[in-house]
Formats: sequence, structure tokens, C-alpha cells
Amino acid sequence: MNQAIQFPDREEWRDSVRALCFPVLVNGMQLTGAIKEATLAHRFGGDTPAGWLAAFREQRWDLEEEAEALIRDRQEDDQGWVWLS
Repeated sequence: MNQAIQFPDREEWRDSVRALCFPVLVNGMQLTGAIKEATLAHRFGGDTPAGWLAAFREQRWDLEEEAEALIRDRQEDDQGWVWLS
């Protein structure tokens, strides 16, 4: 893992964007990683934020690797969000 990219354990469900969001620190700057509701349902099944949070925590290492690859490829949007699909 690249030590310049860190993933604090502060994931949360945000109704405003209908996504599970998690902070990402890149060389001290904060980005937001996110996975939309439809993507969560497709990947992990279920239909509740609580279930998707549990699935995220179980798959944390793999999902962080996906986010890290997107960050290395500079795939964040104009708001500093990295969307896993």
C-alpha cells in the first residue's frame, strides 16, 4: 500500500447523495471516496445502508485498493470525490 494514501475508518451513509462515503487522505489532502446505492446493491446485494456499511467493512481492503488505483489514475471528480463503480 502506498503510505501517502490513507483510509481513516470513518465511513458513513449519506442520504443526500444516496451513497456510502469514506475519507481518503492523499499526501495530507482529503478526498472523499464513495459508492452509489445502486452499485452497492449490485455488488453486495441487500437494500439497506446498514447492510452496505457491514459489507464495506468486510471488503474494506479490496475497496481501498480500487480507490487507490483510481486516485493514482487521477480519476477524482471536480469536487475531489472518487467514485467506485
